Amino acid sequence: MINILLFAHLQEIIGESKLCVDLSDLTVGQIKEWMETQYSQVNLQHVMTAVNEEFATDATVVKKGDTIAFIPPISGG
Repeated sequence: MINILLFAHLQEIIGESKLCVDLSDLTVGQIKEWMETQYSQVNLQHVMTAVNEEFATDATVVKKGDTIAFIPPISGG
């Protein structure tokens, strides 16, 4: 199992701030694809990703027990 942390509009779309799913040993890119399939309104093309509080790329492999965070760009003034 891995934990997926959601922020900003992603939290609003899914209705949860955290998901616990059985998706270990996949890349960040594969998890993004899974998320977009499960939640059709989710677009993860421009989000920053962290695995265990360290920035990650789409090629980063997520292991059992890891926490992945999807952090959308935030605009403000």
